[in-house]
Amino acid sequence: MAVPRFRAEHIGSLLRPKKLTETFRAFRTAAIPAHEFTPVRDQAIRDAVALQEELGFQVVTDGEFRRASYWSHLVGVVDGLTVRPSLFDFRDDKGEKQAFIAPHVSGRLAHSRSFSHDELAFLAKITKRTVKITMPSPSTLHFWRGREAINPLAYRDLNSFFADLAGVFRAEIAELAKQGCTYVQIDEVPLTMMCDPNVCAALRQRGEDPDLLISFYVTALNDAVRERPKNMTVGVHMCRGNFRGKWLAEGGYEPVAERVFGGLEVDHFLLEFDSPRAGDFAPLRFVPKDKGVVLGLVCSKTTVLEKLDDLRKRVDEAAKHVPVARLGVSPQCGFASAVTGNPVTDDDQKKKLALVVELSRKVWG
Repeated sequence: MAVPRFRAEHIGSLLRPKKLTETFRAFRTAAIPAHEFTPVRDQAIRDAVALQEELGFQVVTDGEFRRASYWSHLVGVVDGLTVRPSLFDFRDDKGEKQAFIAPHVSGRLAHSRSFSHDELAFLAKITKRTVKITMPSPSTLHFWRGREAINPLAYRDLNSFFADLAGVFRAEIAELAKQGCTYVQIDEVPLTMMCDPNVCAALRQRGEDPDLLISFYVTALNDAVRERPKNMTVGVHMCRGNFRGKWLAEGGYEPVAERVFGGLEVDHFLLEFDSPRAGDFAPLRFVPKDKGVVLGLVCSKTTVLEKLDDLRKRVDEAAKHVPVARLGVSPQCGFASAVTGNPVTDDDQKKKLALVVELSRKVWG
């Protein structure tokens, strides 16, 4: 019977300390040199790892402190990749919108060097806990700009584009395996976006076929991870968008559950179940018996601290569809998918992370 490797997890990104964000902006604008920025960043990572260990997490990340966003570290490393404005906007419950930039394929893609090497190498030196490396899904490099995402002079069809793209990810995973990495998390937003009928309507209006995109994205992700070593765990975090407390889509996983849960050749899923926008647990019935589920029950977008007993009941509800032995718990998403972070404080973050560990101990001992 498959289980998630860890009963308590966090998704990856953590709030950047004020000193780090200020120094990062100064470095990006060339106001300070690298030798002044690097020690500040490295100390912030040490502090973030120490916090995770103190709270009781057995798996850690560097908080994604080496990145401007969850996918930005690919730009400038993967040949042929730049950025342009997204065709989608983030929004919140008040109807406020927030534009953002997205990857753009300007030329043929190639894995010129590892985009995760430095993260893993540094973490391996400062912790004995399992290191989780997070990376965006292949679909991230296509979905946000649709047909405009790819320079037609570079790729005339999606088959050749996704073939090269999957090769980039396979090369990256192979490099990580050489470094001893045993846990990779793929952050998948586009497949979750297509649970929202409004998103699907917008796609069709632009001439895109959501059903066809799902097929392309599932195949591309499978191709990306198919050569991973047997000792490497791959989890897929299915996200509805996370930027300054805003989101991109709503709706339960039902519309894609059978094709995605049943079709993706990964070890477990990290799923968002923190609000009514996320739907109920019924789609979990499509999770195969050899895969686990990490329930994202604690919200990283708000300051409200959930109650332990309420969360315990939610685990019981989910266990009606997937046995509790194949479950774990986490926040629904990271606390800072971009440098600016969500509208929560460091104290809020610490309390929510501590709650995840406490919940895991209450359920599994």
